[in-house]
Amino acid sequence: MPEISLLGWFHTGIAIVALITGVYSLAKFKVIQLEHTTSRIYLICTLIAAITALMIFRHGGFGPAHGLAVLTLVALFVGMLAAKTNMFGKFSPYIQATSFSATFLFHMIPAITDGLMRLPVDAPIVTSIEDPLLRGFYLAFLIIYVAGLSLQIRWLRKA
Repeated sequence: MPEISLLGWFHTGIAIVALITGVYSLAKFKVIQLEHTTSRIYLICTLIAAITALMIFRHGGFGPAHGLAVLTLVALFVGMLAAKTNMFGKFSPYIQATSFSATFLFHMIPAITDGLMRLPVDAPIVTSIEDPLLRGFYLAFLIIYVAGLSLQIRWLRKA
């Protein structure tokens, strides 16, 4: 199992805070919106996690996790545009929900990958990025994202 650097530990800790506050925000408010303190904490921690992910090169170069970090930054930017401007008109709340919820999906993919490739320490559950178990998790996360986003859109339409 590869060692985790100090930056890696910081990245992991901030990402865990993001996930906890993100789950709380979604459970309590149904959407991640700037009006809620926990949502702002989630978004700030997500931003920091994405930036620090771009500084971690465990496998020697730019990889899929870096690509997800870039997608996270784009989703944060688009979500903030939707939240702070009227650029998207009546679609702004939906663009915001889609973007901010996508960041949650982008957190989960490297989290499960790294977790299963590192734990348990003496015999990780997954030894290859190509493992079908990982693909199953990715598909499950995508289905949860689509279902959750559908519920958010329905709730936003009613609100």
